Amino acid sequence: MKFAISIAACLLALAAPAAHAVTPARAQALTPVKVSPHVYYFQGHSGMAEAANQGFMSNAGFVVTRDGVVVFDALGTPALGEAMLKAIRKVTAQPVRRVIVSHFHADHFYGLQAFKARGAQIWAHERGREYLASDLAATRLAQRKEALAPWVNDATRLTGADRWLSFADGKSIAFEMGGVRFKIIDMSGAHAPDDIMLAVDNDQVLFAGDLFFGGRIPFVGEADSRVWLAALDRMVALAPQAAIPGHGELSRTPARDMALTRDYLTFLRRVMGDAVAELTSFDEAYGKIDWSAFDKYPAFAQANRLNAYGTYLLMERESLQQKRLPVAPSP
Repeated sequence: MKFAISIAACLLALAAPAAHAVTPARAQALTPVKVSPHVYYFQGHSGMAEAANQGFMSNAGFVVTRDGVVVFDALGTPALGEAMLKAIRKVTAQPVRRVIVSHFHADHFYGLQAFKARGAQIWAHERGREYLASDLAATRLAQRKEALAPWVNDATRLTGADRWLSFADGKSIAFEMGGVRFKIIDMSGAHAPDDIMLAVDNDQVLFAGDLFFGGRIPFVGEADSRVWLAALDRMVALAPQAAIPGHGELSRTPARDMALTRDYLTFLRRVMGDAVAELTSFDEAYGKIDWSAFDKYPAFAQANRLNAYGTYLLMERESLQQKRLPVAPSP
């Protein structure tokens, strides 16, 4: 575990964008996009989090019911959390009663403190507690304070859940609010240890979190791409009419639009797996690979080398596991 955390901390340090010398005077206003009768979402900018976009590079959304609002994710700064609340108030007078956290990566939960201050109840996967207690969480917060000043600063608090969700039986967690039926679906261990999705059954809309990146290169890091690819199959089997990715544009054809995420993960596994099998160093392998199928997509320049390195390490671990498997005795 300590090895994994130290590797992740190194990756985050390498990924940290430089802080800008001039910062905006006020937080940006957010405009929700209506998806269906009950569902809205906020679409972040392409690329990585930086001061110029105020950390607004991920998606979040909300569902309006007659008894209150359910929010999915809280974006990447307390100011963005406040901006979400202001935008929601322009759509409905109903209070935000519940926030569902897709996973505890900085760009999805740093806005939680704004919702917590307004009395919203926060729900998240129980494995999120491991992240909040880790050295990696502190390292990431320090990096964000430097890269996203003044939007992340000493007043930023890493806010946990009021209800930590257990999926020990493997079943989804269903609930109803104001006549709208929801399902929280455990997808843990794919993009992050604590991945969950939210299905809005009435509208056949799926909040997919970072299991699905729309029209851009995903951030893979140390994710388990084998589990992630299986998770994509499960998402397609749900057959939603619309899927809201963690990054990128809403999809009305999820099975087709998930292909980029799937193809990219499959390609990484193949080329990094070949490098490991051939005992080629990462730097040598990376320089020889033809990346032309992906290098024009947003976030490629910032994320691809880190993604490839994380996958190289994953393929090394998978190779070692295969070698350790017991050999069945001859009949």
